[in-house]
Amino acid sequence: MTGPRPPRTTGMSYSKPRPFARVRRLKDRGAYDAETIYSIFDAATHCHVAHLIDNRPVAMPTLHWRRGDRLYWHGSTASRMINANRAGGEVCVTATLIDGFVLARCGFNHSVNYRSAMCFGVAEEIDDPAAKGAALEHFMEHWFPGRWPTLRPPTRKELAATSVMSLAITEASAKLREGGPHDATSDLSWPVWAGVIPLTVRAGTPITAEDYAGDAKAPAITRLRRKSGA
Repeated sequence: MTGPRPPRTTGMSYSKPRPFARVRRLKDRGAYDAETIYSIFDAATHCHVAHLIDNRPVAMPTLHWRRGDRLYWHGSTASRMINANRAGGEVCVTATLIDGFVLARCGFNHSVNYRSAMCFGVAEEIDDPAAKGAALEHFMEHWFPGRWPTLRPPTRKELAATSVMSLAITEASAKLREGGPHDATSDLSWPVWAGVIPLTVRAGTPITAEDYAGDAKAPAITRLRRKSGA
């Protein structure tokens, strides 16, 4: 990335998060290290930003990105989500990756292999135009490395119509499951298939715009490569 960078803060020690952020059910699946939490947010194609609007809970799906120990998302300056975030209330940003369906011998023990992360805090808006542009550049480069310098630069009007929110990853946790079904010993002889059906997200064949007259190739999205659900 070139130009000014968005503001950053020093991240927390994830080994001892506050009680509210800790995994309570199936505690052995909880993880609090930065590497795990960062990797989940980096691999997820989108997140949900949960907040209160008029005292009612709303979880808004949106695209996000991470730089250092901060999460970012953007939206129209007139959007209800951005206005709620801008007001200074707490938010909860979540991202989930489903790696496989886990099929057991009984319905009760069916499950999924997954990686999820949650981050809590008060979001900050990036007001400086240069820092906002730098943040949006990193968003583009996260998925399409090298593409930003080839694009028409954003206009002042476009930047003014776009808000970028930032959240320090200072109170966060992850929860993960992997492996096969956990059947009771008495069910192991039950004559039904058991195991894991892996799930992946992959990019399809690019569809070129009808009005495109150039000869450049579509970019590859390497970040969609995810581990199997086995």
